[in-house]
Amino acid sequence: MSADNAGRNRLVINLLLVATFVVILNETLMAVALPRLMRDLHVTADAVQWLTTAFLLTMSVIIPVTGFLLQRINTRPVFILAMSLFSLGTLIATLAANLQVLVLARIIQASGTAIMFPLLMTTVMTLAPPETRGKTMGFITTVISVAPAVGPTISGIILNYLSWRWMFLLVLPISLGALALGARRMQNVTTPHHAALDGISVVLSALAFGGIVYGLSNIGVAAAPGAVPAGVWSAGGAVLLAVFILRQISLQKTGYPLLDLRTFESRNFTVSVLLMGSMMMALFGTIILLPIYLQNVLGLNTLQTGLLLLPGGLLMGLLGPHVGRLYDKVGPSRLLVPGVIVVSAVLWAMTLLGPTTPVLYILTGHVVMSIGFALLFTPLFTVSLSSVKASLYSHGSAVIGTIQQVSGAAGVALFVALMSARAATLAARGRAPIDALSGGVGGGFLCGAVISLFAVVCVFFVRKPAAQSEGALHDSTIDPQGSTGGG
Repeated sequence: MSADNAGRNRLVINLLLVATFVVILNETLMAVALPRLMRDLHVTADAVQWLTTAFLLTMSVIIPVTGFLLQRINTRPVFILAMSLFSLGTLIATLAANLQVLVLARIIQASGTAIMFPLLMTTVMTLAPPETRGKTMGFITTVISVAPAVGPTISGIILNYLSWRWMFLLVLPISLGALALGARRMQNVTTPHHAALDGISVVLSALAFGGIVYGLSNIGVAAAPGAVPAGVWSAGGAVLLAVFILRQISLQKTGYPLLDLRTFESRNFTVSVLLMGSMMMALFGTIILLPIYLQNVLGLNTLQTGLLLLPGGLLMGLLGPHVGRLYDKVGPSRLLVPGVIVVSAVLWAMTLLGPTTPVLYILTGHVVMSIGFALLFTPLFTVSLSSVKASLYSHGSAVIGTIQQVSGAAGVALFVALMSARAATLAARGRAPIDALSGGVGGGFLCGAVISLFAVVCVFFVRKPAAQSEGALHDSTIDPQGSTGGG
C-alpha cells in the first residue's frame, strides 16, 4: 500500500471515529437526565420515556437500511448525511420548548446515529488489511466504550450546575466541527454500484424491528386502558420478522435484498453474532440496573454514580487497542474464553448485592467486568466481519448494528422486568422498600448471569477467520471528488 493511500485511510478512519464518539456520547448523556426533564417540562415518567423509546425505535428501523445505503452511495455523502441529521437534531433539541419537539429532535439525532456505526465498521473492513484489523477494531472498541462511560459523568456534572439544554449545547459545536471537517477532508473509499431498494422489505423491516424493540422497551410498564400490551407488539414484530427473513431469502435469488442474510452462511459469523448479542444484553442490562441500585438502594447521587462507573468504562476503552494488537498475534480464543468467564463470574457475584454492600465492592466488580467486556468486543467485531465476503461487509455491519439494538433493548427489558417482579413479590411479603428493591436488583442480575452461561457455551465455537486475499480492495484508487459514481 502506498504512503498516500495509507495516509488517506488513516484520515478517513480517524474522522469516522471522532464522529462516532460524538453520536454515542449523545446517546448516553440522557441516561440520568430524565428526572430533571420531567420536572422542567412538566411531564410524567411514561411520557418522558419516549425520549429513549423513540431513539431506540428509530435506530432499529434505520440500521437495516444502511446495508443498501452503503452499497449505493459513496462514503463522503453518507458521512455528510449522517452528521447533518445528527447536527440538525442536536440544534432542535437545544431550542426545544416542549417534550414533543424534544422527541422529534431525538428521532432526527437517531437517524444520523444509526448510519454512523455501520459506516465506520464497513469502512474499516474495507481499508484495514486482515493482519491489522484487530488493532483497528480496538480503536472502535475504545470509542464505543469511553463514550458511554463519560456520558453519565458529564451529564451529572451539567445537571448539577446548568440547564439540561447544555447537554446539547456542548455537543453541537463538536458535531458541527466534525461535519465541516468531514465535508472538507473526507474521501470516498468505496465504489458504489446499482442496488434496487425493495419497498416491501423496508416496510416489513420497520414494522418487525420497530415492533420488537417497542414491545421489549415497554415490558413491565403498565399499559394505558385500551392500549396494545407490550407482549403483543413483540409477538407481532417477531411474526413480521419471519416474513421479512423469508422475503430476503427470496430476493437473494432474484434481486437485491435489503439485508443480505448470506452473511449467516458463515458459521463463524453466526456464532460470533449470537455471542455478541448475549453480551450486549448483559452490558445494557447492567448499565440500567447498576445506577438504579446505586441511587435508590445505596443512596448515591447522579454525579457520584457517574464517577463510580467511570473507571470501568475508561479502562474498557483504553484496553481496546491493546486487545486488538493481541488479537492480531494470538487470535480470538485466548481473549474470548477468559473474557466470557470473567463477565459471567461478576454477573453471578452481582446477584448477591444487598442494602449494605460496600461501594468498593461495586467499583471492583464493575472494573473487573469491564476488563472482561474489553476482551470480548474487539475480537467479536473483528471475527464476525472478517468471516464474510468483502461484498457483504455493508450487510454484515447492518446485521451487527441491528443485533446490538435489539439485544440491548431485550437486555434492558428483561433485567428491569425481573427486577420489578422480584421487588413486588418481596414487598408483598412485607419486606422494607429498600430491601425489596435490593432483592429485585439481584433478580435482574440473575437474568444476566443465566444469559452468560449461553455465552460460555458459544465462545468455544468461535474460530479465527482464514485470511482473505483481498489486497486489491485496500489499494484501490479513490477519487476524493466522488467521481467513482453513485454518490
